[in-house]
Amino acid sequence: MSNNLNRRNFIRKTSLAGAALSMGPLMSQTTVEYSERPFMHKYMGGFAAPKLETVRAAFIGVGNRGPSHLKFFAGLPGTEVVAICDLYEDLAKKWGDEAKKIGNGKQHQNIKLYYGGENKWRTMLDEVKPDVVFVITNWANHAPMVIESMKKGAHAFTEVPMALTIDETWDIVDTSEATGKHCMMMENVNYAREELMYLNMCRQGVIGEPLHAEAAYIHELRFQMEEQDRFTGSWRTPHYAHRNGNLYPTHGLGPVAQYMNLARTEDNFGTLVSYSTPARGRKSYAEKNYPADHNWNKLDFKGGDLNTSIVKTHLGRTIMIQWDETSPRPYSRHNLIQGTKGILAGFPTRIALEGGVEGATENHHQWAQGEQLAAIYEKYDHPLYKRLNQAAKGSGHGGMDGIMMYRIVECLQKGLPLDQNVYEGAFWSAVSPLSEASVANGGMPQAFPDFTRGNWTSTEPLKIIS
Repeated sequence: MSNNLNRRNFIRKTSLAGAALSMGPLMSQTTVEYSERPFMHKYMGGFAAPKLETVRAAFIGVGNRGPSHLKFFAGLPGTEVVAICDLYEDLAKKWGDEAKKIGNGKQHQNIKLYYGGENKWRTMLDEVKPDVVFVITNWANHAPMVIESMKKGAHAFTEVPMALTIDETWDIVDTSEATGKHCMMMENVNYAREELMYLNMCRQGVIGEPLHAEAAYIHELRFQMEEQDRFTGSWRTPHYAHRNGNLYPTHGLGPVAQYMNLARTEDNFGTLVSYSTPARGRKSYAEKNYPADHNWNKLDFKGGDLNTSIVKTHLGRTIMIQWDETSPRPYSRHNLIQGTKGILAGFPTRIALEGGVEGATENHHQWAQGEQLAAIYEKYDHPLYKRLNQAAKGSGHGGMDGIMMYRIVECLQKGLPLDQNVYEGAFWSAVSPLSEASVANGGMPQAFPDFTRGNWTSTEPLKIIS
């Protein structure tokens, strides 16, 4: 392993993150008062923007996830990559060249490249004026970049999470309402086959009334600490050291929140309690793999290895959310939804229904799983998955990334509401700062702000899109 860490790059890439982290978890204690903030302009719950015949897009960040999003977007008809921005010249030039090879050979020939400075993206927005901006950068940059993109007239799409603090999240909501521009957090897991099928089954009442859900992001990622000069580990590692809560809740939470229609007519987020285990894994990994004077061994890791948070909704339903990127264990998102007539669960995919699963089990004391689920997939596979699965193959994460990008472009071109609105991204992302505040205060309940200002009661549930 390389033991050299470029301190200048380390400071540069974590400067914005450090400013956010230094604010501490107690910022979220002020959140309740913000629920009374006035509308800035327009409620965005079912918002449909004017049609875009050609979607002109700029990409900020092409180091890790960015290239995958760029390539699939560029291959869709009616798209044009107009600009790419990255800190690094080699990455911007590489993916600018690659984009020109994609599509019909004429779509992406006038790409402007921006690189070499932290504020080049601002220059790009002023000069290019794209229709949409994809933000695929470190976490601390998501909020300022999507806010400025909307102010400059573009719809904004960001990797998860949408923001790091409640204040940032409110600023995003306010800006979206004031500008009439979409801001969608790109929660790709909502487009995975199992999650789409479970959404379909919930909408058809297969498990009755949903009462409880379990969601997680359990993914051992200590190896990323070797990414010291570029990429995820170079900026994410300080988050583990300085923050203590659930830092990455949305992959598991997004799907179950839509199963339960949270922030859409039926129910909404209420309060959250959170606890973290002691912090052990990152510290021991650094001690084992790096010299004593290495920057990773100078960090005092505060974030617990595993965080468990519990959400209580307005109707009294519960969601257990777990996060663990440290412990040696298999990957899991849990993806569990319990209803009055049965349960749907993930990792592995398995189903139990009162009266049994037809052709597979006799009662709810047995799981139907594996080959027993063939008839279930045949009957309940989501029509969106059936339509787009083949086209999305090879797009990343089993095709979910491609289905998501296809839907983004389709909604923009047809003038349809997006599958995930700005308020959902806000609620899902708010789990992080609220969990930090709860952990810091011995598990005290934290109230979710109502980012919709009461309008969730009139926001239609996400339909089963064909």
